[in-house]
Amino acid sequence: MVQKVGNFCLKNNGGFVVKLQFVYWDDNGNKVHVDGTAGYDVLQTECRTPGQSGVPDGSLVSLYAFVVWGSDNTANQIFIYDSSSTVTANYTISGTTLNNDLVLNSVQ
Repeated sequence: MVQKVGNFCLKNNGGFVVKLQFVYWDDNGNKVHVDGTAGYDVLQTECRTPGQSGVPDGSLVSLYAFVVWGSDNTANQIFIYDSSSTVTANYTISGTTLNNDLVLNSVQ
């Protein structure tokens, strides 16, 4: 069963600037990439609801880490976006621009 979440947080432990973005699947099964936060530096955390980026309520959604001047990273986990949910998926990205790891720390 796919878990419902209302919010995503991404901590930047990497040696680069990152943007928290999303991918979601529309009613036709198409994967849609949407923008998110502005870029932020190492040791900072940003949080965002998918709805703030235009993801429709009830969509399947994953976190997308846009690595400025590097290799982007899409989370392996898929959730259902529920705008009424207080559950947050917490991620950390680390490494370098071209070799980074995106890890799900908790869903609470």
